[in-house]
Amino acid sequence: MSTVASVGNDPRIQKVRVTKDQIIADLVDGRVISVPLAWSWRLSEATPAQRANFRLIGTGQGVHWPDVDEDISVEGLLHGTPARRPKPRAATVNVRTQVPPGAALQRTGRQRPPLNAGR
Repeated sequence: MSTVASVGNDPRIQKVRVTKDQIIADLVDGRVISVPLAWSWRLSEATPAQRANFRLIGTGQGVHWPDVDEDISVEGLLHGTPARRPKPRAATVNVRTQVPPGAALQRTGRQRPPLNAGR
């Protein structure tokens, strides 16, 4: 098997454009594929200028949009893999912030004398 044949069989993106509804990729082998823009929540929320600022990565194996930190692979486009929006992280509870004001000054048992008490 020659290297040229195996590279020629790999799907690669030649050109990409993003419309208000779709992500459209022209592949090197002549195919044109498109997916709904909603499949990329980052690009859905991006401005037209941010959508227009991209670069092909690898030798066309994917596309990167630096302004919105989005990467889409040709395999993802071909297999129909929408990007999942990350779940919001649960807020971490800081125990100290849960103590009512002044509570830290309330102590049980014997308290220390002030530092200058013996002078």
